[in-house]
Amino acid sequence: MAKTLSKIPFFILLAILGLCFIFPSVPAKEVVYESINSTDTAWMLTATALVFIMTPGLAFFYGGMVNKKNVISTMLQSFICLAIVTVIWFVFGFSLAFGTSLGGIIGNPADFFMMGGVIDGAPWKLAPTIPFALFAMYQLKFAIITPALITGAFAERIRFISYVLFICLFFVFIYSPLAHATWHPDGILAKLGVLDFAGGTVVHMSAGWAALASAIYLKRRSEPSHNPARITYVLLGTGLLWFGWFGFNAGSAFGSGKLSVIALSTTMAASSAAALAWIFFDAFKGRKPSAMGTCIGAVVGLVAITPAAGFVTIPHSLAIGVIASVVSNIVVDWRTRTTIDDTLDVFPCHGVGGMVGMLLTGVFASKAINPDVVTVNGLVFGEFRLFAVQSLALICVSIFAFFGSWLLLKITDMISPLRVSEDEERIGLDMSQHGEKL
Repeated sequence: MAKTLSKIPFFILLAILGLCFIFPSVPAKEVVYESINSTDTAWMLTATALVFIMTPGLAFFYGGMVNKKNVISTMLQSFICLAIVTVIWFVFGFSLAFGTSLGGIIGNPADFFMMGGVIDGAPWKLAPTIPFALFAMYQLKFAIITPALITGAFAERIRFISYVLFICLFFVFIYSPLAHATWHPDGILAKLGVLDFAGGTVVHMSAGWAALASAIYLKRRSEPSHNPARITYVLLGTGLLWFGWFGFNAGSAFGSGKLSVIALSTTMAASSAAALAWIFFDAFKGRKPSAMGTCIGAVVGLVAITPAAGFVTIPHSLAIGVIASVVSNIVVDWRTRTTIDDTLDVFPCHGVGGMVGMLLTGVFASKAINPDVVTVNGLVFGEFRLFAVQSLALICVSIFAFFGSWLLLKITDMISPLRVSEDEERIGLDMSQHGEKL
């Protein structure tokens, strides 16, 4: 049975190869769109590359935290997302996220099947100054890193082939509907008025809740305690993530104007404040300030500012960083006292960080910062509606992402067992899954 399953992915790839000949998606004619701006295009090409580097950065960030015998497997789980999600995206994934809305929940998978109409397509309505194909490539990088974020929750105990199946299902049934509902103008959350500038809801909350579901479903490791393999990898990964996050947030302005500068500034402010808050709060609790804590705090700040980056002021972004860092730190402490084996604390950092950022967007968002998108001010300015909308969306997305992921884990487990054997776990996933070692 296992040998049969291992052959199926290759046959699927052969089927996609056949589609490449049947649907070559050759542009009908060369079309020049006068709204395209070369400066904005140059910036978005750069931003796309910046977001790409975040996934290798995440691989180093996670890889440095696990046992030495699982470093390669953990890093590969991030890297493989680059390949798998890209192929799905080009076949029908982009259509699911940004195709014609079907009930405000999902896009029509036939709209851009095999990227038909993308190269010569009219610019996306919310990114009118860049080519449509560039918009598609930029959004692809968000789709890649989201399932990669989940891997830290079940690190050191998941079968590779089962993981590949799960992330395919997660992309189709969790990520794509959330991306469509939030970022497509006809999506149900977008119409409700939910603000998510660069993915606090779509990326971090969805990954965080999926991580919690995964950690509970796969249960504890045989040896849950460990020493990080390479803290220097964690530092390197944090640097790459921080560097790439400027493309993640500032690129979500879809241009090189004032809004992208605001998003870059708030991103720097929140991440820096959160890094300090984490180690200072640790010191307050009697712990030594650590390199690991500094890195985790910085990433929590980056996560929390993501939904708010283009909607809040710089002082408010400092506040978001501090609040999110302290809350996530407390949740990490709580998690360690439970039986939940979220290996790298994905839920306390990404899930909780994303939720805090989403709520604080409803507190601090200002029409003066982004009048084109923010129709009502946040709670701190005396208006309640946006905070209520953000809170309602948080509850709905949390339920959908957690229970949806649980169902997908169950389906995956029925097709291909998720958990490695005790012997494979003891040997380490590097050798048992890949026949390699550090």
